[in-house]
Amino acid sequence: MKKTLYLLATLISFQSFALLPFEKEIMNVYQDVIPSVVSVTSHRIAGNWYHGMVEVPAGMGSGFVWDKDGHIVTNFHVVEKSKSFKINFHNDPKEYEAKLVGTDPNKDIAVLKLIGKLPSKIKPIEVGRSKTLEVGQLSIALGNPFGLKHSMSMGIISALQRQIEGIGGVKIYDMIQTDAAINRGNSGGPLVDSSGKLIGMNTMIYSTSGSSAGLGFAVPSDIISKIIPQLIKYGKNRRPGLGIGVLPDEMKQQLFGLDKGIIVSSIQEGGAADKAGLQGIKRDSRGRLIMGDVIHQIDNKKINSYDDIYNLFDNYQIGDTVKVYYSRENKKRSTKMTLGAI
Repeated sequence: MKKTLYLLATLISFQSFALLPFEKEIMNVYQDVIPSVVSVTSHRIAGNWYHGMVEVPAGMGSGFVWDKDGHIVTNFHVVEKSKSFKINFHNDPKEYEAKLVGTDPNKDIAVLKLIGKLPSKIKPIEVGRSKTLEVGQLSIALGNPFGLKHSMSMGIISALQRQIEGIGGVKIYDMIQTDAAINRGNSGGPLVDSSGKLIGMNTMIYSTSGSSAGLGFAVPSDIISKIIPQLIKYGKNRRPGLGIGVLPDEMKQQLFGLDKGIIVSSIQEGGAADKAGLQGIKRDSRGRLIMGDVIHQIDNKKINSYDDIYNLFDNYQIGDTVKVYYSRENKKRSTKMTLGAI
């Protein structure tokens, strides 16, 4: 009897410490991805002429290694208004300096580059495709929540193609919604799938308390993959566009009583709209505003806001030709334009 109880206790003890295959897989993802995850501490200059100027920490976020040249991807709001940056890697006591290379505020994306000697074993993250994601798929968020370095949380993809107001003042389309815990400090960290491939960048939460409430959002990896090479090469995201200024949505009703379409406020000299003869807002001889051309549709897409036209051009390349449907003095018109770089 005593022998039986001993064997039973041993078996229970063994089962308590045995890892399930699923647990091992998640642990492997952590071990594989965490060398690519960094903490980003931003610094700004503070003080005055009397006491002197000093560099002080402005905030902390997360990021991930993009390539072996030392480029680090993070959120724009992590680096905004900061002048210098410190980067920490997992299991590396050294603090590395970095400089800002480029930003795209409207997509909340920024690129830093390590200065000086790089870590001996720098490991770029493996980039996956966000286009093939499915709701219910496993999602794993890595980063530094509340400054607690190199943490991991797990959940599922709750929804896809969310339109979320970004820090740049326009909506970011196709955002990934996840219930993996995302808290302050996670911003800029990677969201990966069960194979450890990047599917998004943790960007924001929806919460009244300021902590995770099951509503986290990530910029899709397909958007990141498209923008990062532009930021590295040019320091900004060179986008295709018409070369127009757009009257703010809240003013088109106030000034001209218009609900649909977008009003061209100005024309960039030499741009696509200029070459096509479009007109912006003008004043008559008495100083009264004359409404500019109103764009209603581009190709087969209805245009009713700045968000619509801004995000539409994510699907085009510089040099593509589009058909623009617009009106002037209540007369419908259309013209073809070749998109230029803006």
